[in-house]
This record gives sequence, structure tokens and C-alpha cells, in this order.
Amino acid sequence: MKRDDKVSVLDKVNSPADLRRLSDSELTELCADIRKLLIETVSQTGGHLASNLGVVELTVALHRVFNSPTDQIVFDVGHQCYTHKILTGRKDDFRTLRTEGGISGFTRPNESEHDIFSSGHSSVSVSQAVGLAKAKRIKGEKGKVVAVIGDGALTGGLAYEALNNCASDDHSNLIVILNDNKMSISRNVGSMAKHLTSVRTSKRYSTFKSGVRKMLYHLPHIGKQINRSLTAVNGWLRRRIYHRATFFEDLGFRYYGPIDGHDIESLTAALQTAKAHNHSVLVHVNTVKGRGYEPAEKDPTQFHGIGKFDIETGEPRSSGETFSSAFGKTVCSLAQNDSRICCITAAMAQGTGLAEFAEKYPKRFFDVGIAEQHAVTFASGLAKNGMVPVFAVYSTFLQRSYDQLIHDVAMQGLKIIFGIDRAGFVGEDGESHQGVFDTSFLNSVPGLRVYAPSDYEELSKMFVKAVYRDKGAAAVRYPRGKAGAMPPGYSYEKEDFSLFGSESARNLIVSYGREFSECYRALEQLENTAVLKLNCIKPIAREAVMLASKAENVFFFEEAVKSGGVGESFAAMMQENGIKARFIHTAVEDGFIKQASVASQLKKYSLDYQGVLEVIENEQKNKA
Repeated sequence: MKRDDKVSVLDKVNSPADLRRLSDSELTELCADIRKLLIETVSQTGGHLASNLGVVELTVALHRVFNSPTDQIVFDVGHQCYTHKILTGRKDDFRTLRTEGGISGFTRPNESEHDIFSSGHSSVSVSQAVGLAKAKRIKGEKGKVVAVIGDGALTGGLAYEALNNCASDDHSNLIVILNDNKMSISRNVGSMAKHLTSVRTSKRYSTFKSGVRKMLYHLPHIGKQINRSLTAVNGWLRRRIYHRATFFEDLGFRYYGPIDGHDIESLTAALQTAKAHNHSVLVHVNTVKGRGYEPAEKDPTQFHGIGKFDIETGEPRSSGETFSSAFGKTVCSLAQNDSRICCITAAMAQGTGLAEFAEKYPKRFFDVGIAEQHAVTFASGLAKNGMVPVFAVYSTFLQRSYDQLIHDVAMQGLKIIFGIDRAGFVGEDGESHQGVFDTSFLNSVPGLRVYAPSDYEELSKMFVKAVYRDKGAAAVRYPRGKAGAMPPGYSYEKEDFSLFGSESARNLIVSYGREFSECYRALEQLENTAVLKLNCIKPIAREAVMLASKAENVFFFEEAVKSGGVGESFAAMMQENGIKARFIHTAVEDGFIKQASVASQLKKYSLDYQGVLEVIENEQKNKA
């Protein structure tokens, strides 16, 4: 990247080793270059901007001190790995971020040996790091393992399970970096703690401490006892000074912090001290989310995950109604006249369209943090005492609550409504975020009804039906973004299915949700064909299946995994009812969906209208 005709510091950095040759002033300039590249790229591709702007200095310091990949660095969630990618050989490809065939917005081992795990979900890094560190110890391999966690990830229960399991002398090669950007830990541990940390991480202190220890060990009889006593006093003093940090100390960590996360010199000193320890260490780093870009600093939530935007103003380039905003309007409308309605989110209030609800009904709005399992069980308590909880959650994150769906909701027979956002293809976020698994795992939850709206009016009416007509739990699943075209004059009237075309048509297309729009568009170019739209996809109405009895061919298209999905349920019901029509199922086969635009993903899996036409035309050619 060029500034005027001058070679920038970033141009000189092609691997982590290059960082060790830079002066302090060059490191400062490097961080500015990286931020400029981050802002320019994400404004064109969309992505997680605020969190990445906050960890530039931290990531630079990590790669100065540690020798990746011998030292393994695991980024929690992975959405704060952009600087890591730039520093580990992907600088020239960075402008392809989140584009088809480009680099991912998350860590991916198939991109680089420096990416240890494929990431995308929260609170997993410490568990992964404990396993990595233990394996290194067993095999006698060199190197530290560093887990970088924060940005809300410490609200996830899995993180605490891991912390409870990893702080001991058996994990001397483990380091946890807690990136505290006010999204998870809000209380500062105090100025005395900051001063003590600056002393404890200085080279002079480390040298002095090591020398005293060696001297005491060589004193006959009393040396070891004095050393133990000094260690006990040292621990007592740290607990008195650090207050809240004693949580980590009590777990057995050596705690250092808080460190200014934008001071490379302080970061480097703290990380070098942590690296020298023969014990598990936790380094607490304070960072500013959105650092260096005023709109992101002012509104880090908006810039946490953002689409394309104008750099000068910070304004998004696309707007208008979406399924998420339609959902938000619907629950606000219901709550206005029904005091039982309450909403739950797992740190996704804005993404799920609940910002207005949170403002209007603060006593009935609950953000539980990144804790989807707790969210579902918490909802069961609300429902048991007469409330009607609505849990708004991305499809990909609902996967984490499968046990709670079965045990704490279905088994209890409770009325809880699930607003499942980002159902189906989500585009550029890639493999970890595609919402294509919920239809399959929800199929196995007893008593749960699942609706699949194709437009905003349907979404609203389906929610009303789920709240006031259905017994027990219900889910309404809807895609990311805007609704597609619907048949002229169509209006959903709470029926479980709708048929477009003749009941006696030779070919019957069956679909639901967003995919229906593609199928209906294809219908306009097909003869002797009808489209069956499933509004309720669990359970499937027997009457809907019986419409296939007069068809020769049934073409089922769904934007979800084939295994265990709605199409397989439909085919099984056809067989049970003696329907002999040929069944052709188009869905996602065994595998994960790579990043690309939604339009490209629909095309790849033959789920856009052109693909629907080709599947049907090819089948007819093969029969001929």
C-alpha cells in the first residue's frame, strides 16, 4: 500500500519475522497502515471492523514476541483475526476478504499454517488451547499456546469450563490473553493494579526476582522455607491489590494486567514475561473497540459486523426493510398490547432487529450475552411463570442450544417462540455461519412447530399464529436480507400450505421460505407444472403431501442440508401414503458452504430460478 511515492512500513512486512526488525516508530506507523487497510477493505467487502481495529497493536505485539506457528495462537470467534492475516502472508490478498475465492473473514487452516482452527463461533479458544497445550506436553514439542479471548466471548459458559480446567502446573505452556474492550468485562481493576503490572513485567524486576529465588534456593535449611513464605505473601498482596482479578488467581493463573492494549512497548513487555513463565498465565489487556476510526469508536455495535459503507460518513450503503427489521416491528406490535411478550437475545440485539424493542420495553428485554444455552433455559423459566418469551437468534448459533431445546422446552411442554434469523445461505461469512442445519435438527424436537415465511407479511402473521393459536413451542425461520417477489395478489391466511397451478399438473415443485420465490419465478417458464408452497414445515400437513399423488414427478428444492431435512420428511410421507411419483431432491449435500454472495450460493446449488429450470429440464431429457 503506497502513501504518496513513499514505501510504507506495511510494504516491508511479509511475515511475522519482519516485525522484529522494526523500530518503535516504525511499529507505530505500521499500525496506522494496517488500520487504513482495514477501513478501506471492509468498506468495500463488509465484515467485522470495530473488533479488528481494536486489536491491531495486540496482534502486532503477539507476532513480535511469539514464533508462530511453533507458538500456536488461537483467536476466539476468529472475527478479530484480520491483522493476523495481514501479518502472516496474506497482505496482498487482503482486499479479497469475504469474497468468493478470496480469503475468509475468520481463521481457516486451509489458508495458512498460522490459522490453527476454523473459527466462527464464540467462547471456544481456551478449550482448544488447553488441548493443544496438553498435546504439546505429551509429545515433548516446543512452543507456547496462546488463546486470545474477549469481545464478549467470556460471557459464554464454555469459556469458564475451560478456565476451570486449565490453570495448573501441567499447563506451563498455556497463555490466555483477555482482550477487554468493554464488551465482556466492564469494571477496571484499578490504578494500583496497573502500576504493579508495569513493575512486574519489567525486565529489571524479572531479573531481580530470578536472582533472589536462585540465591534463596542455595541457602541451606532455611532457603526453601523463605521462598515459600515470600510466595505466599506475594499472593496475598496481589489479591489485596487486584480485587476482581483474584478470580483468575484463584483458578491458578499468574495474572498480569490491565495492560494498555494500544501501547506496543507495554504489550511486548507483558507478553515476554508471560512467555518466560513456567506456569499458566492470563494477561488482561484493555482495548478500544473501533480504535482509529471515529464512526466505529462512537458506535462499535453498528460496526461490529457491517456491510459495505461510506468511509467519509460511516453510513451503510444499503438500507430498507429486511426480515430482521420486520421481525422487530412485529414483536414490538405484539408487546404493545400483551404484557406477557418478552424478548431475549444472545448479544445480538441490533443484528436480530430487537434494538427498538429494547428501548421501548426495557423491563421485558434480556440480553444474556453470548450464552445461547442459558438463553433457552432462561426462556423456559419465563414461560413456566406465565410469560411468552421470544428468543431471537441466528440459525448458526441456535445449534449450540440443541439439548436445551429438547430437555428444557419440548419435554416441559412450554410455549416459547424462536425467531430464527439468518436461516439458509448467509453469504460472505462462510462455512461457520450458514443457516442450513436448523431444519434438520429441529425436525427431531418433539412437539415443535416450525414456520417458514417467504415475505414480511407472512412473517408477522406466522408470529401471531405461533403466539395465540399454537400450543407449545414454535419457531419462525427467515433468511438474511430482503424478501423476494411473491405471486400477484397472494396473501397468507394462516394455512399450512398453498398451491399455485393445477392439482393435476404432471410436475410438482415443492419448496418453502426464500426458495419459494425462485421456484415461482421458474414456474412462469414451465408447462404442466405446479408449485406447492409449504408454510409450516414441521409438521408437514398430510393434505399437502397428498397433492403429490397426481404428479409424475415431484421436485423438492430447499435451501438447507438434505440429510434429515424437510425434503426427506416429505419423501417419507409420500412413501407412507403409497404415492408413486418420482422424487427429485435438490438441497445441500454433505459438506460446508464456502463464502460467496447469496446469489452465487443459490446458483452453485441449483437453487436460483435458473437452476430450478435446469434441474427440471434435465430430468425430462433423461426420461425422454
